[in-house]
Amino acid sequence: MNTDTIYSLFQQKMLEAPSKAAVFDSRRLLTMQELDAMADAIAACLPENETRIGIVMDHSAEMIAAIFAVLKRGGAYVPAEPSFPDERIRFMMQDAGVRTIITGSAYKERFRDFTAVIVDRGFPLPERREAQPCRAHADDLAYILYTSGSTGMPKGVAVRNRNVCHYVRAFINEFHPDESDTMLQYSVCSFDIFVEEVFTTLLSGAVLAIPSEEDKKDIGSLMDFVSRHHVTEISGFPYLLQDMNRLPAIPSCLRLLISGGDVLRGVYVDRLLSQAEVYNTYGPSETTVCAAYYRCTGQQPLEDGTYPVGRPVLGAQIAIMDENLRPVPDGQTGEICISGGGVCAGYIGRSRAENDAFVHMEDGRVLYRSGDLGRILPDGNIAFLRRRDTQVMILGRRVEPAEVETALYKCGGIEKAAVKAYQDEQHLSYLVAYIVTKGDGITLSGIRRTLRRFLPSYMIPEFFVQMPDLPLNANGKVDAQALPVVMKEGSR
Repeated sequence: MNTDTIYSLFQQKMLEAPSKAAVFDSRRLLTMQELDAMADAIAACLPENETRIGIVMDHSAEMIAAIFAVLKRGGAYVPAEPSFPDERIRFMMQDAGVRTIITGSAYKERFRDFTAVIVDRGFPLPERREAQPCRAHADDLAYILYTSGSTGMPKGVAVRNRNVCHYVRAFINEFHPDESDTMLQYSVCSFDIFVEEVFTTLLSGAVLAIPSEEDKKDIGSLMDFVSRHHVTEISGFPYLLQDMNRLPAIPSCLRLLISGGDVLRGVYVDRLLSQAEVYNTYGPSETTVCAAYYRCTGQQPLEDGTYPVGRPVLGAQIAIMDENLRPVPDGQTGEICISGGGVCAGYIGRSRAENDAFVHMEDGRVLYRSGDLGRILPDGNIAFLRRRDTQVMILGRRVEPAEVETALYKCGGIEKAAVKAYQDEQHLSYLVAYIVTKGDGITLSGIRRTLRRFLPSYMIPEFFVQMPDLPLNANGKVDAQALPVVMKEGSR
């Protein structure tokens, strides 16, 4: 058996404890053996010799079985949420070469251009078990995740089985999950956090808990679900942890809270640090979930109020480099470049130029140029600074919107902040700040007064918009396209 595939690692755990719970949702629970049996039954419905299978399903135990069915057949799954626009799903599937989509009856009519394999809630377990052999190999693709591309079209990140196995080992090395743990499955299927939730759980013998939409309607309902089912681990975006941070207390069963996908600020988790282990993580999709971990518990944020992203995970290497891929001295700013077991196979169907971020080094390593800027701190941890390409020019001077956001968090009463640059008809940039406040007595003059303590005048936004909350996209990040446009006189 190939020991560096997702299914081989799962099978090892299944053989150790076939009757142990593997995954449950609001309607059913599957043991390890039942999950394997359902995966076999679904795999038998898939066309032969198709290596890329779309999955567009409601989150459920059946969805997890469908993913494992594709993997056991040696294929790669291409996930999309049913809530995604039809045209976006169609582009992703066609771009990835998908001809068959596993979906539910409710969505079948949306995929007339594809072969639809229907797997609904309540999909029956086979009465007689004919176990299918695992056809996967370490270098076979496991999944293709679509991320926003710089060209305006989504890019498919192709991740191999061996990349996922590398990450599972790194996660187990740091967080030590075991049969007593239960991981919350909260993320959308098209983001790395979903990969972390599902595979680090089922390949370590822990249990995966899938809440219903009703359970996820607000943070109180979600914590009720966590408490009822003794969830011990949550991996999510910083804003999820921020919502938990506002509660009087979180369920005592929680031992581990992992933040990823965006900057983690101290004010997001200051009350959580005494209640559970809190980690900040970093890693582009191209390097398989996370490339660095930082344990926040017992530590203080940096001067700008953010936490470092830490040190490389087991089996990964990170260097801070200049434009010519030469390491910069510790403490200086450079591009975060990553190598090791997590670096994926590149982008599906993209030109060599678009895959230039993957650099083949003379020593045989593949180095991924992240496009993120960072620096090495005196204690050896890495600080993420910003994207390399987010600078705008204001009055002939370079401005980083992220730096302005950091200053806004130093203003008393601001709970969330986002800064976006626009251009007027003369192609001159101006900044708009979107803020969510708490408490009374917050004034614009007071905000400006505080900002002047930290920023030069040209970096202070021209406009401020008070929002009830910041809009988030499906991946849990601020949806910049959903922010209201503030038009300046003469703007386009």
